[in-house]
Amino acid sequence: MANANVVSGAASTRASSRDWIAVLACMIGAFMAILNIQITNASLLDIEGGIGTGVDNGAWISTAYLIGEIVVIPLTDYLSRVFSFRRYLLVNAVLFPLFSIGCAFTHDLGSMIVMRGLQGFAGGILIPMAFTIVLTKLPKAQQPIGLALFSLAVTFAPAIGPTIGGYLTEDYGWQTIFFINAVPSAVMVVALALTLDKQPMQLGLLREGDWAGIAPMAFGLSAFPFRLVRRPGLKLSHPEHCKMRREGQ
Repeated sequence: MANANVVSGAASTRASSRDWIAVLACMIGAFMAILNIQITNASLLDIEGGIGTGVDNGAWISTAYLIGEIVVIPLTDYLSRVFSFRRYLLVNAVLFPLFSIGCAFTHDLGSMIVMRGLQGFAGGILIPMAFTIVLTKLPKAQQPIGLALFSLAVTFAPAIGPTIGGYLTEDYGWQTIFFINAVPSAVMVVALALTLDKQPMQLGLLREGDWAGIAPMAFGLSAFPFRLVRRPGLKLSHPEHCKMRREGQ
């Protein structure tokens, strides 16, 4: 009897293979989402030439993606409860590579900014979802392993991003850096569809949302990186720059 209790206790401290597949699939998503922040940095000159924009505008290609991410990340918990964890994660896991591929077919700066922003909005939820699934699917004894995998994904991705982007651009063209998300995302979607349990939506929560607070939060988070990009573009003769110099004196 005692041996049976020991075996049962040991089994309860280990996650099933199904849970581990879900965790690893989410790690792929977090890795790809963060990778796409940096992957364009080494290819900006080629992208700028491809879409016919000036060198001063290339920063918007990375910033648009970042803005989409930082706006949606604080909303992820709320929206995942509204639409259900499984449905919200799967929909965005599908939209993420679709918007990424759409970036490869843009022909001007405006459409590139829109597609990158939408890609960031879809990819942004993959980061907190990966962290959440570690805490909800794994028992406490195995959570340090899951958190280590998460830490590895989110630190290795930005380090390797420019290298991958530069290699693909140099050998295959800048469009390929946006096609790279297709295969890993397909693997992620299939794995999550097979391992996550279905849950009902709670659309009634939409009426309870603090939209008066969400709207200024989204505006503020968007305005901050927007201003950081705008500031370096000021010329010495720009009226605002001259005003700052006079105030500094």
